[in-house]
Amino acid sequence: MEVLSSRTIIVSGDLQQSRSFYEGTLGLRVYREYGSGGDVTGVVLFAGGGFLELTGGSPVGAGDAVKLWLQVPALDGVESTLRQAQVKINKPAGRMPWGLIELWIEDPDGIEIRLIEVPPEHPLRRRLS
Repeated sequence: MEVLSSRTIIVSGDLQQSRSFYEGTLGLRVYREYGSGGDVTGVVLFAGGGFLELTGGSPVGAGDAVKLWLQVPALDGVESTLRQAQVKINKPAGRMPWGLIELWIEDPDGIEIRLIEVPPEHPLRRRLS
């Protein structure tokens, strides 16, 4: 099997609130919007090497059903910016036992997002024998 791209789909209980969070607060850019009758019912956002698709329709939050792993260039200052935006912080930024620097947050539907910084010395960035 050859995978050409990837996408995570979130069915949101409040599409506008989710768009505001992912576009406004996290700064993800729009790849495309879709809908019918002139109404936007979904949006696909650039998310690094893949896509994040938000669509409306779920009456309940997704809870633990979905977790997003988003690699970022650096986490310096990100936590304080997110706190000011009243984003729920599940785990403050810190180096994990496996060497990554992670900050765990939550979106408006209760989906956990793990923001990841890969330090220069980490094997994900560089592996020499």
